[in-house]
Amino acid sequence: MAQQTDFADGSGSRQPSRLSRFFAEAAHWTSRQCGRPLTFGLAVGVVVLWAVTGPLFHFSDTWQLVINTGTTIVTFLMVFLIQNSQNRDSAALQVKIDELIRVTETARNRLIQLEESTDEEIDEIKRDLAQAAADCVEEKVG
Repeated sequence: MAQQTDFADGSGSRQPSRLSRFFAEAAHWTSRQCGRPLTFGLAVGVVVLWAVTGPLFHFSDTWQLVINTGTTIVTFLMVFLIQNSQNRDSAALQVKIDELIRVTETARNRLIQLEESTDEEIDEIKRDLAQAAADCVEEKVG
């Protein structure tokens, strides 16, 4: 029986929506730009410019509100950007690890998609692996 595919390309995998693709590309581009020294220098420049204009605006509430609002907005948006970047990196790493487990003959296949397990299941596997490591050490010593 042939595998049923739901998509025009016949891959059987779901194609991302335009919005999802746009967000992923924008988040990836923005995260690369935010990590550059020039971007950090620009941020420092904005803060210095704001501080220098303090006497001009008599250190008013509005003057303080400008930096507070700006930093709050940037921080709010960066939380989502950082989370997206970490999710993408973590998912890619998990897929790579799963593939290494899959192609290694002596690997335990139950470790594939371990991140989907409950905390109790992960703790049990950790205990099993710790015991296997201890047994291995005993074999080499003895």
